[in-house]
Amino acid sequence: MFELDMRSRKPIYEQLVDKMKELIMNELLKPDEQLPSVRQLATELSINPNTIQKAYRELETQGFIYSLKGKGSFVNPNQKAIDKEKITEMKKELEKLILEALYLGIPAQELISLIQDLDASKGGG
Repeated sequence: MFELDMRSRKPIYEQLVDKMKELIMNELLKPDEQLPSVRQLATELSINPNTIQKAYRELETQGFIYSLKGKGSFVNPNQKAIDKEKITEMKKELEKLILEALYLGIPAQELISLIQDLDASKGGG
């Protein structure tokens, strides 16, 4: 389910957050599906439970999961209703990257094709 690169400069908890978000966005983890417990995942991945807890906290802050005391963590069914601030922030970041790519000489059509290929491979709409 998870492949972590222990030699990566990216912290393990960030790798976990990114992987979980990918699984949720690709609907491999369904709305209201229970996530593995912190202890279970820590044992499975052979990493510190605090690292898992930190990743779960970050996912909860970002609205991808929710926790029920004594029950565990679950995929948030309202994840599709991401707040507008996050979308605005992402558009600004994309704009900077696109302008940099154009400045470096990547043709606009190549960028458009890349977006269309990514959209098709993710089953976007």
